[in-house]
Amino acid sequence: MDSFRYKRMLLPIRFLVLSVFLGLMIASCQSQANKQQASTANHTNCRTIEHEAGETEVCGETQRIVVLGPYVLEPLLALGVQPVAYGDHVAFHQGEYENPKAQIPYLGGMITQPVANVGTAYEPSIEAIALVQPDLIIGTEGIAKQYDTLSQIAPTMLLRYADTENNLKAIATAVDRTQQAKQLLEETKQKIAVAREAFAPVVAKNPNVLLITSSQLKEIAPLDSHTTCTSLPEQLGFKLVPIPGVEPSQPNTSPPPISIETLPKLNNADSIIVFGYDFEEKKLNNFDRNQLSKIKRAWKNNAIAQSMDASKAGQVYFIPTYLCAGLPGAIGTKLYLEELEKQLLSLH
Repeated sequence: MDSFRYKRMLLPIRFLVLSVFLGLMIASCQSQANKQQASTANHTNCRTIEHEAGETEVCGETQRIVVLGPYVLEPLLALGVQPVAYGDHVAFHQGEYENPKAQIPYLGGMITQPVANVGTAYEPSIEAIALVQPDLIIGTEGIAKQYDTLSQIAPTMLLRYADTENNLKAIATAVDRTQQAKQLLEETKQKIAVAREAFAPVVAKNPNVLLITSSQLKEIAPLDSHTTCTSLPEQLGFKLVPIPGVEPSQPNTSPPPISIETLPKLNNADSIIVFGYDFEEKKLNNFDRNQLSKIKRAWKNNAIAQSMDASKAGQVYFIPTYLCAGLPGAIGTKLYLEELEKQLLSLH
């Protein structure tokens, strides 16, 4: 009798275990089916993108993108795509980007959600990138040594920093927005054409412009001829003043610096644009002012700088280097044009 009661007591327990087991089996089968469906979906609509490190295949819709550098964040945002993680060119902000608008220069206001901080563009944290489980990583050729490692985490594209138009097209192909890219390129060309007409009287009166970049005049560098910093003034009709002894640079190389004593030899410049920077100053509020305060003060207090005809004529203009060098695409071009219009057209 006791044995009979014991067996009867076991029946509900065995039934419960069997039910749980069957439930787990069904859930497992459903999970496998979902994974197979996702795998099938992820291998449709595949695009192969050529880039500096070879070719990368991207399939389906990319939803978790890591971007390394403002120069690749800009075209992504211009195409209406949000990143999940970001590495800035300069570590202006420490910690996660919980409030991107206040933590990422110029572009933060276009980011609609908190994003992870994965270090800097050329020294990213592999661990932080892996943690966000990306389905696409976009950087530049400056991290070629990490390409194999990054490619093990997710499909990775390395773009040439100065190749703005092709970079936009490559990113647009990866995120399946090629039509938007064509529209952006056309709109940018139209904006430059309209601006060229507006600048025509200024160019006719003061055609020669000298472009230099410096932090505090301790060292002066010519601008890389392959950046938007130089190409946009040329597209507006200005003639760039050549610097003796400085050959046009190759892409992604920096021209050798010149001394401030060289400036008087360049006195044929009708105007001077000084691209200032201060990467030691990490304050993001009033970013433009903080980036330019030291160079403006140094120019004002330097006798050689003040001896230039452009200084005497009040035609020395200051623009943050980060604006045109960091944002070479559609967004940066718009902001750069607005800054040039504000400073150069306001007096005419």
